[in-house]
Amino acid sequence: MSIAIVEAVFGLQNKIIVAGIGPGGEDYITPAALKKIRAAKFLVGGRRALEQFSAAEQLTCPVTRDLDAPINFIHENLQRGEVVVMVSGDPGYYSLLDLLRKNFPPASIEVVPSISAMQLAFAKLALPWHDATLLSFHGRQPAREALKFSAGKVLGLLTDAEFNSATIARLLIDECGWDKNSIVTICARLSYPDEKISAMTLAAAAQAEPVKNCVLIVQETL
Repeated sequence: MSIAIVEAVFGLQNKIIVAGIGPGGEDYITPAALKKIRAAKFLVGGRRALEQFSAAEQLTCPVTRDLDAPINFIHENLQRGEVVVMVSGDPGYYSLLDLLRKNFPPASIEVVPSISAMQLAFAKLALPWHDATLLSFHGRQPAREALKFSAGKVLGLLTDAEFNSATIARLLIDECGWDKNSIVTICARLSYPDEKISAMTLAAAAQAEPVKNCVLIVQETL
């Protein structure tokens, strides 16, 4: 069924624009996403994103742990105009897009991509990522089978406070068959002025000060 037919059936007129804002620094947001954000009458996003991008004349809704609030805000305002939802990184990679698709017809959603932190991490290492295994520990746990070592395997991992650089390093050594001398590159605060990228063995990372909410790239050798 075409988008035009779906819109006719469901009475859809205005779109929900899911705009990626990149990993944080404004250099990595696409012009297309920034154009949509600046033109929005109704804007949804995390508090930091709203502080960074919103204008005084826009009606805004912060994204917090109460995920019903932005959904209700969109329902209330979608008949009045487009609603732009800002998400960190790229919308197709662990964002609110899943939740929006569960609450609104997919034909009512338009996605405008930007650069994800994972993309930027691999770029910083000048490392191709088409064969990498990309997983997330951010608020979830990937299957141990997906984490298991195999020759030539490269892992790209999102982390959080609990599953950080140290706990994940120990897990890979103890439960997933990775050699303690395999290399993990810790990519923290990507795109910000205080960005820090450091490479060390898994054994060293397991004992070092934990780095939270970062990207880890794990490989046998550099």
